[in-house]
Amino acid sequence: MLRVTKLTDYASLVLTLLAADPQRVHSASELAERAHLEAPTVSKLLKSLAQAGLVEAFRGANGGYRLARPAAAISLFAVVEAIEGPLGMTECSLHDGDCQIQDHCGVRANWRRVNEVVAEALRGVSLAQMLAPPTNARPRRQAAHKSIPLQVTTA
Repeated sequence: MLRVTKLTDYASLVLTLLAADPQRVHSASELAERAHLEAPTVSKLLKSLAQAGLVEAFRGANGGYRLARPAAAISLFAVVEAIEGPLGMTECSLHDGDCQIQDHCGVRANWRRVNEVVAEALRGVSLAQMLAPPTNARPRRQAAHKSIPLQVTTA
């Protein structure tokens, strides 16, 4: 099963809390309480998110965190990479030479293609979109074949 780590999931939650009130500086303890997460976990996430340039950190008595740029300009891809590092479906999606069978592997190029499709999907979803209420409609899949127009005749 493919899934992001809990930390990435928690990071997206913390970022949506910041995005809901983007001008305000939020303390780590407040964010932890609102997200129902442990304070050390939220502090760790905020440090990684700040290092990645997704949040700004402010020191002092009125210190805290806020988004470094508009929520619409932060993609899920950026969040995943901030917490988990470079996206790679397989080892060979990222690095040459890390696999013992790469010289004999016939699927490496296809895994790289899959990796890029997943990356593009994550780039296509912004933090602002994550704030929107979910819709019940599922995305429609494109048919692999051409549809044939239906002709209706009336008597």
